[in-house]
Amino acid sequence: MSPWISAARPRTLPLALSCILMGSFLAAYAGKFNWIIFGLACLTTILLQVLSNFANDYGDTQNGADSSERVGPSRAVQTGEITSTSMFKAIVGFGILSLASGITLLYYAFKSGDSSLFLGFLGLGLLCILAAYTYTAGKKPYGYAGLGDISVLLFFGLVGVLGSNFLFTKSFDIYNILPALSCGLLATGVLNLNNIRDIKSDIAAGKMTIPARMGREKGLVYHSFLLGLALILILTFVILKGDISFWFLISFPLFAFNVIRANKLPNPDPLLKQLALSTLFFVLLFGVSVLF
Repeated sequence: MSPWISAARPRTLPLALSCILMGSFLAAYAGKFNWIIFGLACLTTILLQVLSNFANDYGDTQNGADSSERVGPSRAVQTGEITSTSMFKAIVGFGILSLASGITLLYYAFKSGDSSLFLGFLGLGLLCILAAYTYTAGKKPYGYAGLGDISVLLFFGLVGVLGSNFLFTKSFDIYNILPALSCGLLATGVLNLNNIRDIKSDIAAGKMTIPARMGREKGLVYHSFLLGLALILILTFVILKGDISFWFLISFPLFAFNVIRANKLPNPDPLLKQLALSTLFFVLLFGVSVLF
């Protein structure tokens, strides 16, 4: 099981859960939290994240980004620990599990409401599965065109936070765009560190991420921008609302530490887990700020 656990990349799961937690805390703030919806949303998100990680392992090996020249952790398909056929079957399996979990989630969320909402979110769920697979897999993976950052901002930010919040509240609060973007920007920061680490191997494979296009130094400036803007947006949201406490500020030094260390370390790989866990800690503190 060790290669499969490694390929699932557990250190990315805090990011997947962070956007659901943010949407759930905002729902609790509006007085419309539901434990069943919360549990099913977390399960669906974890399944989608593992699907995405398996597809990334599979796709990057197929397209040449994961090779013996790669700086980061070795990948299961590239090293032969898991065959391409077995990984593809796992991708299909997790796609089915994600769809089943998602449909169950939508049933509980919309069973007494408008069927058009069920169908709309079902279409969004199918889009999530498609995006998870085509990021690095398939004939024309969009991650190789440098569109991964936009995808993460959308799915870990706007879709994850606003979508999960809507499942609870059945309404849309325009102010919630701010914490949604905050989550998305922090998740994009994790991807950016990953891409800074892999600049050389990505360029060799034709995977033109933003750091591959701009270079390491500008990639680090971009990283500071992502994290800084995320913190500014959440502060703006809290100030505009006026009745939320500031416990989440305790997490801010963790992001400053991440930026400082990223500029000093030749290989930022250790900072990926630190930023993912810091994001989860930030969201949990935001929940405390909202509820107490």
